[in-house]
Amino acid sequence: MERKALLKFKEGLTDPSGRLSSWRGKDCCSWAGVRCNELGHVTKLKLPNLYSSNPDVLDATTYALGGEIHPSLLDLKYLNYLDLSFNDFGGAPIPKFIGSLKSLRYLNLSGASFGGSLPSFLGNLTSLRYLDLYSCFGDSNKNDLHPLSTLSRLKHLNLGSVDLSITSTYWLEAVNMLPSLEELHFPFCGLSILPRSLPMVNLSSLAVLDLSNNGFNSSIPSWLFNISGLEYLNLKWNNLRGEIPYGFADMHFLRYLDLSENSFIEGKLSRRNLGSLCNLKELDLSANSLVGDIGEFTSGLSRCNNCSLESLDLGYNQLGGFLPVSLGRLRNLKNLLLEHNYFLGSIPESISNLSSLESLDLSENGMKGTIPSSLGQLSSLVSLNIFRNQWEGVITEALFSNLTSLKELSVSSNFSNITMKFNVSSNWIPTFKLNYIEISSCQVGPEFPAWLRDQNELRYVAMWNAGIKGSIPDWFWKLELVLEMLDLRFNQITGTVPNSIKFMPQGQLFLYQNYFTGPLPVLSSNVSVLYLGHNMFSGPIPHDIDEKMPMLTDVDFSFNSLNGSLPSSLGNLNSLINFVVSDNQLTGKIPDIWNNTPYLSIVDMSNNSLYGSIPGSFGSLTALKFLRLSRNNLSGEIFPTLQNCTSIENLDVGDNWFSGDISPWIGETMQSLLVLNLRSNLFTGVIPRQLCNLSHLHLLDLAENNLSGSIPRCIGNISGFSSIVNDRRYEAQLWVVAKRRELFYDDNLFLVNGVNLASNNLSGDIPEELANLSRLGTLNLSVNHLKGTIPPAIGRLQWLETLDLSRNQLSGMIPPSMVSMTSLNHLNLSYNNLSGKIPSAYQFQTFIDPSIYEGNKGLCGPPLPTKCKDNDNDEPSNPPGSGNNDNEDDEDGDQMLWFYLSMGPGFVVGFWGVCGTLIVKKSWRRIYFQFIEDMKEKVMVFFSLKLARLRRSLNMKETQA
Repeated sequence: MERKALLKFKEGLTDPSGRLSSWRGKDCCSWAGVRCNELGHVTKLKLPNLYSSNPDVLDATTYALGGEIHPSLLDLKYLNYLDLSFNDFGGAPIPKFIGSLKSLRYLNLSGASFGGSLPSFLGNLTSLRYLDLYSCFGDSNKNDLHPLSTLSRLKHLNLGSVDLSITSTYWLEAVNMLPSLEELHFPFCGLSILPRSLPMVNLSSLAVLDLSNNGFNSSIPSWLFNISGLEYLNLKWNNLRGEIPYGFADMHFLRYLDLSENSFIEGKLSRRNLGSLCNLKELDLSANSLVGDIGEFTSGLSRCNNCSLESLDLGYNQLGGFLPVSLGRLRNLKNLLLEHNYFLGSIPESISNLSSLESLDLSENGMKGTIPSSLGQLSSLVSLNIFRNQWEGVITEALFSNLTSLKELSVSSNFSNITMKFNVSSNWIPTFKLNYIEISSCQVGPEFPAWLRDQNELRYVAMWNAGIKGSIPDWFWKLELVLEMLDLRFNQITGTVPNSIKFMPQGQLFLYQNYFTGPLPVLSSNVSVLYLGHNMFSGPIPHDIDEKMPMLTDVDFSFNSLNGSLPSSLGNLNSLINFVVSDNQLTGKIPDIWNNTPYLSIVDMSNNSLYGSIPGSFGSLTALKFLRLSRNNLSGEIFPTLQNCTSIENLDVGDNWFSGDISPWIGETMQSLLVLNLRSNLFTGVIPRQLCNLSHLHLLDLAENNLSGSIPRCIGNISGFSSIVNDRRYEAQLWVVAKRRELFYDDNLFLVNGVNLASNNLSGDIPEELANLSRLGTLNLSVNHLKGTIPPAIGRLQWLETLDLSRNQLSGMIPPSMVSMTSLNHLNLSYNNLSGKIPSAYQFQTFIDPSIYEGNKGLCGPPLPTKCKDNDNDEPSNPPGSGNNDNEDDEDGDQMLWFYLSMGPGFVVGFWGVCGTLIVKKSWRRIYFQFIEDMKEKVMVFFSLKLARLRRSLNMKETQA
């Protein structure tokens, strides 16, 4: 009868992989997954999907059982164990007859894709000891815990990822009614309330408690410390706050404690909270707000007769001070993770006592000094990460002589001032086989490191800013590595890139800022990230790029010498997120092929020779955040095309031939806009008032167009020009015109605040409301037809560095409040109708160039030659021939005498102080002449850009003529 029941059960199932093919013959006890007792009765059905956790299996569902669970299982009267975990029952509810299997002691339906909610009939299984329904149900949020309160024998309960949000007010009371419970797993259950008290704790048998990922947003409750037998406690990712309670000190059986990623757990570690838990094996406090040093904490643990601690993770806190010597007495440590804190000083020599240490992570701290050679004694070390500190000195092969188990190595020092050098013999053959190496901002070169020639297990290679010059040797490419990452940025590597480099799926290649030449490489189809910018690649973008590298998500070919047009095959890269081809020699029209790239977020085609209009398919890029098309020859109207691109943060289309009005809907639909650059185009009409709705805008450049009308007063209400930015954020790149020159901003564009409306046909007065833009750094309203006075309150712009109001029709006096603008270092008020005395106090003492005031007939006083009359509030001057004048002449004569007497010694000291140092100090001489060379190139680039723009303007005029 039991055999027939099993066959009926099999008939109801789908079995795509043939897992039940052995279910034939008379002896059902020998069938796969079936277990019987000594009397031949079926007691166990163990049919989990064993491939669900196999990383080598891409689609585990092909091995999953499915279909219908037949009620014939009721004929298995002795069945006490049922495991159907991680199969796929297609959202069907758990069969009701399961509640009649009264002999069940073990039920595991976790991850089996059932639908519905937690069934009440499970409360009938009063013999249950083990119930695992982890991630069993779909989106149901009507899961009640009350029916489970009858399972008094239950020892193991796992409802992880089951939505228990409606039980938030009573879940603890329901669990407290299960006196036999030894393990409780409620992670990802949506429990928002962690009760602060529990009058009667009925969980004396509880050893394992997992309440992670619930978002309790409270302090750690005191009732936890009444569960004296607790061995495992996981409260990670819960927004817990406050200091770590002293009650933990009494939890002597605790072996595993995870309070990580709560962000708001604060205070210090000490012996009184966690420093006396001698049985603790794993402690994870990472990603919190802990402060202070850890000396008292580690000293307390080191006093244990036999400290059990094997894993200590304190990463991503605000801990500081020197690493204590007592760390070296925690002799069972296997993992020591202290990354992203504020630790200082060097690595203590006592670390070498940790003979079992397998992973050491001290990355992203403020540590200095040399790396002690005693680290080389850690023969069990598998991973060494001392990245992003301020190390110095020389690393030799002696450090690695005994690190025979090493698989991962990550080292770096200061990016801008390299103070560490790798000095290993070219004949050195390491005793380890790395699969991960990251060495940055260390002097590894000039030659490519020869000791890598036997490292044929590498999958992650990063050596950026490592001083490597010349070409990569052939032996490296012949290692036939299959790489996750190859990162050789910021070196001086030459040669070509072979197409034969192999990558794992989602492989990444970073060759940014080198001297690679030749055509763009066509690499493995697994490549997803391809950063080849700032090199010397030439030729066209491969026309079959979509076929050769279909997985591309991030492409950067900027600052090369690429030519030709953009291939239409780019539109087939439907995983593309970032596409940057700026600063090349690309020509032709932008192809209309972007409908199939829905994830595209960054498009940068600036500084090429593209022409034509913006393609209509750009309007389908609803995820677009950064669009840079500046410095091309594009024309037509831009705004109708971009009306659906509501997520744009940086719109940079300056230096083109775009025309038409600025559409008012920009201020209504592009609410995320941070940067708007429309300069040097042919836009007409007025500045729409709707731009004032762009509350996050901090850079507005509409200069060199044909805009008319007045400046909207509401611009003074845009809060983005007054906001303080505390966190770094990426806003793409931009050329910003300020201080009579163009400045290129890359990573720090978020710090630039400016309004540039110069060279238009604007009229009216300067709105007083502009004085509200307290963080404004640049204000340029020059070459317009503005009238009236300079706003008296303009002195409130304390952050303003550049103010250009030249070539307007402004009148009145220079406001006295301007003398308080202490950040102002570039001022131009020339060619207006200003009058009165030029201020001479504070910042105005530095404005000694008369050209910034010229063209104002009514202005007087230094630095202009026009003296002020008495009624201009100038100091009275003595008439010629008066006695006071004679005294001044005598004083002037004495001053000139001393001036000539000091000129000789001053010349000697000045000349030999500079030239003598350059003759003696070779390093200073190199720096000086390199500076001169750099300045020469910048001047040449500046004049080349100006000349190119002039030629383009002349060509345009000839074309129009």
